[in-house]
Amino acid sequence: MTDSPIDRSEFDHRSVRRDFVFGELHRPDLSPNPVDQLQHWLSAAEAAGNFDPTAMCLSTASAAGRPSSRYVLLKHLDVRGLCFYTDSRSRKGRELAENPFAALAFYWPETDRQVRVVGRVERLSEADAEDYFQQRPLKSRMAAAASIQSTPIDARTDLEARYHAIETQYPEGDVPRNPAWGGFRLVPDEWEFWQGRPSRLHDRFVYLPDLSDAQTWQIQRLMP
Repeated sequence: MTDSPIDRSEFDHRSVRRDFVFGELHRPDLSPNPVDQLQHWLSAAEAAGNFDPTAMCLSTASAAGRPSSRYVLLKHLDVRGLCFYTDSRSRKGRELAENPFAALAFYWPETDRQVRVVGRVERLSEADAEDYFQQRPLKSRMAAAASIQSTPIDARTDLEARYHAIETQYPEGDVPRNPAWGGFRLVPDEWEFWQGRPSRLHDRFVYLPDLSDAQTWQIQRLMP
């Protein structure tokens, strides 16, 4: 029996659209420091009801330039960069070992805002990794110990068996951190703040390093 042809019109999303009416962005609105500006927008997204404002799309690439993207959580940031934690044996970990450049993107539909950050990624210290690992909930620590992230496994039951084995091995909850699990910092060399506007006349501002002063950023408006 031959399957019926697929009606491709079911997959046509060209008519799906909305306008962006939340607000505006002008040069005087921006902080001189992009870290402060990001923190301000994170707080605004949370206040607007976004349930996961620190979720960010991390894009990495292999040595051959083949990209991949996934969402991770921003855990802390300062003038040095944006930090997240993961298993270095994962695809993103392997790609960062081959090609230590990446991009991050935040999107908050409640405020019609995006932030894009590009830069080099460096590994955080073992002390930083250990400190955060011990802050995680016990079940999250056990899951990290049970999983070799991105490695194929035959069945969900096999994964659950690995998890229960960790529970049995560490009944007191003193599960150790695998050295492969650690933190990364993206050190930005470009930031973009995007505010959606009606009729697609969006406000966009890019921060680039001031070559004459390493402590400051040049800010420029971009066309949408």
